[in-house]
Amino acid sequence: MKIGIASDHAGFALKEHLVIYLKNNLVKNLDLEVVDYGCNSATESVDYPDFAKKIGDAILTNQIEKGILVCGSGVGMSIAANRIKGIRAALLSDLLSARLCREHNDSNVACFGSWIVSPKMAEEILCVWLSVNFGSGRHQRRVDKLDE
Repeated sequence: MKIGIASDHAGFALKEHLVIYLKNNLVKNLDLEVVDYGCNSATESVDYPDFAKKIGDAILTNQIEKGILVCGSGVGMSIAANRIKGIRAALLSDLLSARLCREHNDSNVACFGSWIVSPKMAEEILCVWLSVNFGSGRHQRRVDKLDE
């Protein structure tokens, strides 16, 4: 699976941690290719909507299958990503939400708040989020309505 990741300056350290985690294929039973869409510094202020757009556009043009976005709270990235038709971004801070947003909502972007979740917790959440499949069935018509 090809997955993209991006952050703003506040999420840079967690993004870098997750890039290493994913590139070392520490998510069980998944062959991952990771594409880093920036940013490249924790000290240079950047605008989170620009990076949400990079990930959203990459998903919509089939350059990547799923995306990960990180900012300080995770809220800005999730709002920005969800403004892009076809993107279903979920702000994640627990394992149950990670499972349900994949099973019920076919989430294609995971958002994290670097001030909210520890690197270890983000790893655990990503393991669940990347391993769970969309439940389809009754959930499909609901997901379809999101893009109407």
